[in-house]
Amino acid sequence: MSSYRYLVVGGGLTGDAACKGIREHDSEGTIGLVSAEPHPPYARPPLSKGLWKGDEEDSIWRGTDQLDGVELLLGRTVEILDLDQHQVRDNRGEALHYEKLLLATGGSPRTIPGGDTEDVVYFRTLDDFRRLRAVAQEGASVVVIGGGFIGSEIAASLASTGSTVTLVFPEDGIGARIFPSELSAFVTEYYREQGVDVRPGTMVSELSGLHVKLGDGTVLEADAVVAGLGIVPNEQLAARAGLPLDNGIVVDDRGRVGGRDDVFAAGDVARFPSAALGTMTRVEHEDHAKSHGHAVGANMAGADTPYDHLPFFYSDLFDLGYEAVGETDARLGTIAEWATPNRQGVIAYLADDRRPRGFLLWDVWGKVDAATELIRAGQPLDPQQLRALL
Repeated sequence: MSSYRYLVVGGGLTGDAACKGIREHDSEGTIGLVSAEPHPPYARPPLSKGLWKGDEEDSIWRGTDQLDGVELLLGRTVEILDLDQHQVRDNRGEALHYEKLLLATGGSPRTIPGGDTEDVVYFRTLDDFRRLRAVAQEGASVVVIGGGFIGSEIAASLASTGSTVTLVFPEDGIGARIFPSELSAFVTEYYREQGVDVRPGTMVSELSGLHVKLGDGTVLEADAVVAGLGIVPNEQLAARAGLPLDNGIVVDDRGRVGGRDDVFAAGDVARFPSAALGTMTRVEHEDHAKSHGHAVGANMAGADTPYDHLPFFYSDLFDLGYEAVGETDARLGTIAEWATPNRQGVIAYLADDRRPRGFLLWDVWGKVDAATELIRAGQPLDPQQLRALL
């Protein structure tokens, strides 16, 4: 049986950040990191962004394997968690003992009912990128399913290769769950101007190999089919161990699970208290993966510091781009201040009493901290404060 002072289950950005947070407070304690992937931890955003623009793959590695006293256990999954014995058992049958355990198990891509075919790339990993990039050449035909965060990014990146891209999704417009309707409509038309065949309000009724049948009976034939439908948290291991769940593994502001001092969770899979928003939440973006992983890793090693960071996220959509922070839900009321309509401006997402819950900074850069402070203040938003963000 292998034994570690710290055992990290999950080899993504969160697991990497946790190892670094641990090392800042404990330079000697042994760390084991278990990852289902065959690769050491790497940055995921370049998979739908920079790697399509010519960035080298070498730029994505996080250097986890360079940390002293960290053993990477790659190509393994943890099947059993025994809380009483302080050990887990992996898919090879090997028992791993821990003093402190971090569940950084992330999430798995949502799949299309009846469409779990090997021909569909459910875009999530480096191997998914490599597989899709090999097909995406000038003149290749690619169907992208999903008009949200990942679907919109990968459609833009594929179009940049000269591929013929068809983007299908059930919502009324691209990014409709985040963008107000007018902005969503603008982005949808902008994609069409870039050569993408955008088909909003469209359901996929059947997948057969590289044939995509739509709800209206249309059949699309492609060289590749890729789906970007978001993720569901990998909470199965925690569930089998009887740990508290609520759309993710429930943790306190130190990342502890169920009031325990020996089990923690962080990143995509963790539902954590957000002091700025006054609610429990779960976040799936890069900034949170790194900041929460680092904070919880430090707490495992004795830092005992509350996580009070309000995560932000960003995206590149052809020549459009934005940063966003807080709760950006199109169902909330919004007010906007535009320098140039739909091209450069700030959108505030408001509670009923006009307190800001989130901000979308559309081609506005370097203002995340200022927007965050307005959310933290918890006061009704003054139009002048919105204009000051431009």
